[in-house]
Amino acid sequence: MATQAPPVAAPLAAIWEDFIDIFYAPSSVFRRRENGNFFVPLVVITVFCGALFFLTSGVMQPVFDAEFDRGIAAAMRQNPNMPPEAAERMRGFAIRMQQVFIFILLPLAMFGIGVTTWVAGKLVDAKQTLKSGLVVGAYAYAPRIVDGVLQGLQAVFMDPEQIDGRFRLSIGIGRFLDPDVVSPLLLAVVGRVDLITIWITVLIAIGLSVTGHIPRRKAAIAAAIVWFVGGLPLIIPALTQM
Repeated sequence: MATQAPPVAAPLAAIWEDFIDIFYAPSSVFRRRENGNFFVPLVVITVFCGALFFLTSGVMQPVFDAEFDRGIAAAMRQNPNMPPEAAERMRGFAIRMQQVFIFILLPLAMFGIGVTTWVAGKLVDAKQTLKSGLVVGAYAYAPRIVDGVLQGLQAVFMDPEQIDGRFRLSIGIGRFLDPDVVSPLLLAVVGRVDLITIWITVLIAIGLSVTGHIPRRKAAIAAAIVWFVGGLPLIIPALTQM
């Protein structure tokens, strides 16, 4: 009697395929990398986003200037004795450091998303490990590469006077609000309602469902919590300006 041969396991996809599949077949990426090394996507996405930041820094300068000027104006309202020379020294320092900080803030953001995803998953009975949460947090940040390309292209063709705030180049509600008129708190909240942020949140839900072995409905609740927590770095400073 002939015996049936055991099934042959499909070969594991190459790492470069992850950064294609994450945009149209994210479940497969999270499934095969559930116990993988989160450091790889973290480094790849940081390098891509950092390179885009460098390449577009010239056309994006009006955004930085507008945000810096608003921040200095708020600081001077709280400390009217601040000399103008101090503000200019701060501007020079910020310009020198912004291209360094990008390579620090991006990994921290992905790490923070991963940890928050893991914690939020526990609230909905996910069986996800911290390692898997970090994998989800890193891969879910991939749409920021698309965001960097889109923002750079918009900045090239738009009037510099029109890009007077960080949300003016977003694909969401924030681009239609005047940052010099609208409440900073309102802008911080509605600024989170944009295509890229929602895309990342959906990827978090998919990744948590796959690696945490829970229904998509529960994963969506946890992803909404991650979305809210992700807005706190903008909401808390906005509260201090009110």
